[in-house]
Amino acid sequence: MARPASPQGLPATPEPFGARLRTWRQHRHLSQLDLADAADVSTRHVSFLETGRTNPSRDMVLRLCERLGVPLRERNALLTAAGYAPMYRERPLDDPAMAAARAAVELVLKGHEPCPAIALDRHWNVVATNRAAQALLASLVSPEQLADPINVFRLSLHPQGLAPRIVNLAQW
Repeated sequence: MARPASPQGLPATPEPFGARLRTWRQHRHLSQLDLADAADVSTRHVSFLETGRTNPSRDMVLRLCERLGVPLRERNALLTAAGYAPMYRERPLDDPAMAAARAAVELVLKGHEPCPAIALDRHWNVVATNRAAQALLASLVSPEQLADPINVFRLSLHPQGLAPRIVNLAQW
């Protein structure tokens, strides 16, 4: 999983809670002692959680996630790994409950006009564009490249995308 939200190397396959906790602790460059101190538990308890010798309570999972600054999506994964139901809902940007967020994204994109601007999701897929970006992309790339989902990397590197227009593509 990309981005600042998820530590590099976190596999997509289900992992036990302890392994996920250890990954996040190491990603935040904390020792077991540092995490135990921040979460107000013993170092031994953190060690037992990481090795699977003890199971965390739901409150303990949430407390550790809070102290580690784990994003909500990953908190759900840790809760599930510990045997609890996910706590945080995930909604697409076009969900009616996200209307205010969608309006804010569109306002920012409109504010960039006449310059092209795009909004991306965590997988580098285009979520929204302003009119300038739509016009620019329509004039530079083949229509097949503009089919949903539009991934920025594919759009940039594909021979029918922007790749022919990148002067130093081989170097890049």
